[in-house]
Amino acid sequence: MEYVNKFRSTFWSTDIWLPPNTTWEDIAPGSRPDINHADYTDLIWPLPLALLVMLTRYSLERFWISPIGKSLGIRSTRSKKAPNIPLLEKAYEKSIRLDHKKVVSLSKQLDLTERQIERWWRLRRAQDKPSTLTKFCENTWRCIYYTYSFIFGVIVLWDKPWFWDVKSCWYGYPHQSVSSDIWWYYMISMAFYWSLTVTQFVDVKRKDFWQMFIHHMVTLLLMSLSWICNLHRVGSLVLVIHDCADIFLEVSIFHH
Repeated sequence: MEYVNKFRSTFWSTDIWLPPNTTWEDIAPGSRPDINHADYTDLIWPLPLALLVMLTRYSLERFWISPIGKSLGIRSTRSKKAPNIPLLEKAYEKSIRLDHKKVVSLSKQLDLTERQIERWWRLRRAQDKPSTLTKFCENTWRCIYYTYSFIFGVIVLWDKPWFWDVKSCWYGYPHQSVSSDIWWYYMISMAFYWSLTVTQFVDVKRKDFWQMFIHHMVTLLLMSLSWICNLHRVGSLVLVIHDCADIFLEVSIFHH
C-alpha cells in the first residue's frame, strides 16, 4: 500500500501537471466563487452516455442507414458458405493461414485434391468477412458522428477567444471556468470514444484492430488528463481539429 501511495503522489505531483505555486486544491471545484473549475468526478458521465451513443447508432443503422444502403443497391448478403467439413474447420480455427505443407497434409487426411482444399479455404475466409452493407453502415455512422461533432464543436467554440487566438488558451491558466457547452462537448466526445472502444470488438475486424484500440484508449487518457488539469481550452481545439480530420478519413474509406 505504501508503494501505491508513493507512486500516486509522484504521478500526480504538481511539479508535473500544474504551473508553479499552484496546488490541486487551488483548482478544485468550489475553490473560487468566481471560477467554475473542471471537476474530475464528471469523468464518470461519459460511461452512461456511451450507452446512449450506442443506442443512437443502433437506431440509425437499422432504421435509416441500412435502408438507404439497400436502396443504393449495396449488397447485404455474405459470400457462399463453405461445406461443413469438421477437420478443415478445426484446422481453420487453429490458424487461417494456409501454406502448401498444410494443403498437402489435409488433402491426404480427407482424400480431397489440393485444389478442393484451397477452394474450401477461400470460401471459409470469405464467409467470415462482413457484407458490404455492414461496412457501409459502420462507416456512415462514424462519418455522421464526426460531421456532427465538428459542427457542434465549431458552434461551441465560435464565441470563445481561444478559437481565434491560441494564446488565449493560457490567459489566466489554470483558473479558467468551464462553460456548460464546453462541458457537453467534452462529455459527448468521450462517450463516443468509449462506445468505439466497446463496439470495436463486435464491429468489422480491421487489420489495425489493436492500433485503433490503443488510439481510442490514448485519446480517452489525454482527454481525461486535460480535463483534470483544467486544460479544456487546448483540449477543445484539439478535439475540433481531430473531428475535422476524421471526416475525410471516413470519406476516403467509402472510396475504397
